[in-house]
Amino acid sequence: MEFGAVLQCNPPAQRTVALAKMAEEHGFDYVWTFDSHLLWQEPYVIYSQILAETRSIKVGPMVTNPATRDWTVTASTYATLNQMYGNRTVCGIGRGDSAVRVTNGAPTTLKTLRQAIHVIRELANSRPVEYNGATLQFPWSKGSELEVWVAAYGPLALKLTGEVGDGFILQLADVDIAEWMIRTVRQAAANAGRDPDSISFCVAAPMYIGTDLEHMRNQCRWFGGMVGNHVADIVSKYGSDSSVPQALTDYIAGRQGYDYNEHGRAGNTHADFVPDEIVDRFCILGTAEEHMEKLEKLKALGVTQFAGYLQHDNKEETLRVYGETVIPALRENVAAKA
Repeated sequence: MEFGAVLQCNPPAQRTVALAKMAEEHGFDYVWTFDSHLLWQEPYVIYSQILAETRSIKVGPMVTNPATRDWTVTASTYATLNQMYGNRTVCGIGRGDSAVRVTNGAPTTLKTLRQAIHVIRELANSRPVEYNGATLQFPWSKGSELEVWVAAYGPLALKLTGEVGDGFILQLADVDIAEWMIRTVRQAAANAGRDPDSISFCVAAPMYIGTDLEHMRNQCRWFGGMVGNHVADIVSKYGSDSSVPQALTDYIAGRQGYDYNEHGRAGNTHADFVPDEIVDRFCILGTAEEHMEKLEKLKALGVTQFAGYLQHDNKEETLRVYGETVIPALRENVAAKA
């Protein structure tokens, strides 16, 4: 299993760079960031500095979207970073949440998402692509490599992920829900004639090392509110009696709106509707041993990366314990079984 750290691009930018360097020092493989240009600083500028001050870690957004950036500009950014620092980027992409909703916009259609994935991936892999009636290719890009990982929750989005995604990003760590979603993506891949084992499966959720459960829950309750935005879309489209697990849909009954100015922040007052049970199921909280126990269950389902959100008050300690205990243990277990 690989490991990622999910950061916000809050000022000062050097703080984000420092956390990324710390993540690499503690054995993390990826650094992801939010991508909402109005709420936080511009991530791609910060990626350049992270890549300049690290040796091997990969960077990318969790997640970007097809609406707020021209697809060819997005692809050019990745190809440029890859040429400057080696192929150390990854593109996480979805229909759009905070970046579009904060401007009173709406998530894109799945058709648009599918088209954007194709254009971004082809151009950022130094290949030509048909776009708006023209054949485009970066004449200066040679040997650039970029995987596009799709964030999804609903049945049709999961189907698209299996059909075209290099990876699947599931933004919650509930074992039962993860089992259903991974199975759905794998089946869609097989139906499309793809090898399901060729897809990377990333579970992303808050990780907090500690012993004060009430405090950890309150620090991470915002995550259930964030996930609730996507779940509300699913319930609106499919109803509460769809194939989506009830554990994912029932808890939003008390949801009464959402303030994106508090998006992804500990103490978010618009996440009060999220019960403790959902926080415990969606996040990974507790001692190193409790983290390892849940990660082992996720790994058994086929999860290839755990990316831990660090939007809480215990960032450095959580990174340290992961680096000294959790990551070595998970990797030793893999080596022993091999």
